[in-house]
Amino acid sequence: MFLDISQLGVHYAGRSKPAVDGVSFSLQAGEIGVLIGPSGCGKTTLLRAVAGLEHANAGSITLARQLVSSAGVHVPAESRRIGMVFQDYALFPHLDAAHNVAFGLTHLPAAQRQQRAGEVLELVGLGNVHKRFPHELSGGQQQRVALARALAPQPRLLLLDEPFSNLDVDLRERLAHEVRGILKAAGATALFVTHDQLEAFAIGDRIGVMHQGSLHQWDDAYALYHRPATRFVADFIGHGVFAQAHIEQRGEDVVVHTALGDLTDMLECPLPGAYADGLCDVLLRADDIVHDDNAPVKAQILRKAFRGSEFLYTLQLQTGETVMAHVPSHHNHAIGEWIGIRAEVDHVVTFPRETGS
Repeated sequence: MFLDISQLGVHYAGRSKPAVDGVSFSLQAGEIGVLIGPSGCGKTTLLRAVAGLEHANAGSITLARQLVSSAGVHVPAESRRIGMVFQDYALFPHLDAAHNVAFGLTHLPAAQRQQRAGEVLELVGLGNVHKRFPHELSGGQQQRVALARALAPQPRLLLLDEPFSNLDVDLRERLAHEVRGILKAAGATALFVTHDQLEAFAIGDRIGVMHQGSLHQWDDAYALYHRPATRFVADFIGHGVFAQAHIEQRGEDVVVHTALGDLTDMLECPLPGAYADGLCDVLLRADDIVHDDNAPVKAQILRKAFRGSEFLYTLQLQTGETVMAHVPSHHNHAIGEWIGIRAEVDHVVTFPRETGS
């Protein structure tokens, strides 16, 4: 593995709990990893530890087979050959784009500096802005100049800390796709921090979900959404609810009874003995619920959010439980109206029933 983090702990003086607690994951060369989670979950602290800006109190960080952090080892940040792209871009306002990019290339002769700056500006699609100053560039262009500057010295690893947070929402996801293409074209290994799921899905090969200093799951986007390892991941990623369920062994088959009817795809479902009396909560995503006027189960529309091609309906069953559903926008039903719904669940994901659920 190119980047290997093992049982990493970072503890700030005066705090009762570690900011990063026993985190382990790895990246292969050329992979893009993303850390996502709510504010204060430890993702930026972890990134800073990889950069060498925070000391490890436990565990280890290995980069290209070199131990760079442990309780007894700390390779300084400037010796790690790591590039960083910050939230505010940190461009020098008095330097044009080419000189911003060449800033970290002082070890090269002037002609080579100029050539390398030109190469990476071309790579990020800004071959025509060499002489423009930061204030003459759009937010997206400034972000790409910052990326070019970080790539110019050919770092072993690139770290990006919420690099799109200052951009408008529509631009973020598009730029995330573009940055992914740039990093892949450069053959870069990168670790990215964000709180935005769409950014994470757009850019990451592997995504880690953090909460209260712990890494709950390190996986691809599909697995995080359809096979969440913990209840927190299930709740944090995507739209969904937890509905009461009862798992029953019926001959050789396992059946999951819910207020929406019996769920049938049991390939990955635990046996009834996994839960006391087979009682559990099942995860129902908005795309697991299908609007069907002929379905026997009816639900009342509590809320609706227009998303252009679809509505996101929040629905209440006669049992009092709520579910969410994506419904094509030409099905424009009124709040308070009752509609037919059915479950189409490809991956039955269950968790222990919460007290009071």
